[in-house]
Parts: sequence; C-alpha cells; structure tokens
Amino acid sequence: MAHILVVEDETDIADLIVHYMENAGHTTRRLSSGADVMARLRAELADLVILDIMLPGLDGMAVCEAMRRDTSTSHLPIIMLTARGDEADRVAGFERGADDYVTKPFSPKELVARVAARLRKPSTAPAGDVLRYGPISIDAASHTVTLDGQVVRLTAKEFLLLQYLVAHKGRVLSRDLLLTDVWGYQYTGGTRTVDVHIRRLREKLPMLNEAIETVKQFGYKLV
Repeated sequence: MAHILVVEDETDIADLIVHYMENAGHTTRRLSSGADVMARLRAELADLVILDIMLPGLDGMAVCEAMRRDTSTSHLPIIMLTARGDEADRVAGFERGADDYVTKPFSPKELVARVAARLRKPSTAPAGDVLRYGPISIDAASHTVTLDGQVVRLTAKEFLLLQYLVAHKGRVLSRDLLLTDVWGYQYTGGTRTVDVHIRRLREKLPMLNEAIETVKQFGYKLV
C-alpha cells in the first residue's frame, strides 16, 4: 500500500479522508496549510498527495506548481480536492500539473478508487523496457524521459500518456480510449483533460507538435 499526504484545512473532511485511506490499507500524513507541504515532502516523501485548493495562505494551485517545479516531487500524483467544480477550474488545475480533480461533496469510496487508479503501475510497457521515438527515450523502470540524452521533467500522468502514445504509434486513439487506458478507470472529468495533457507534452517536447496529429472531434495519433 501507499503513503498519502492529505492537505485539507477542514477537519471533518480531513478526518473522513484519512479514515477511508487507512481502511484501504494506506498510511497517511495530514497537513492543514499549503505553506508546509514542500517541507513535509522533503522530510518524508509521499506516494500521492490529496490537495485541497482553498487552503489558508498558500493555496493548492500554488502548491501544485511548486511540486511540479521541484525535481524531488515533480513525479508525484496529485489529486486536487475542491468545492469549485466548473470546467474552467478543472482545466486550471490540470494546467498547473494536477493528475485528477475531485469536487466536494464527494464519495469517499470513489476517492479511494481514484487513488488506486493513480497508484496503479503503468501497463503500456514491461518494467525495465525502454521505448524510443526518434530522440525521445522512455524508461519504464526509472520512470524518466530523455530527449537527446537530456532529462525532460514530466508529471506522472504526462509520462503515462506519452508512453501510451509511443506504444500505440500509428493508431488513431479516441479521447475516451485514452481516458480509460491511461487514466485507468472510467474518468468523469471530461475529455478536455486529454487535450490539456497533450498540449503540455507538445510544450515540453516540441518535436511532438507535428508528430501528434489531432483527429478532429475524435482524438489523437502519433505518426
């Protein structure tokens, strides 16, 4: 099982999350302030972070950005938890590096399932295999991506999406298929999530701008 950092300033909600996570076999650490997250992760690295957006002081969006900038935490899955559930807010969270987005009020059992999906090992390539696409190398064992030998920092979900695209290059992949196979369960956050992650891959790996073709009103293909 995993070690989960719960960052939530509402005591009742934090208690609920911790209860269900520990019942699922995970260990937990809880914080109520965003300003304490990076110091805690440097002292004790978690396997996953459940992060409320509306935190006192440093909010969850800023914490998410800080985690993605730091090489020691850039790979950690982040599930954002918030009362703001419209599409613009979800997309803003994904653009800052979140892997998933859960809206309050939420089902604790669904949150447990989403945590399990985030922690699930990638299945697109056996451990130890290295996928290559031109100058891009994707090492499943170390969970790293290099471009011309230089490490490119990707989030956990960006890594899995790139891995899936390369493993299925030449095939037209629908957004729904990507959500199911890459996100690991029947995702309910909307297919725009895929578009956000594709855009981030294109930004971090510019050679993919032309290599990833957009199939209008359907999905994507890595040529």
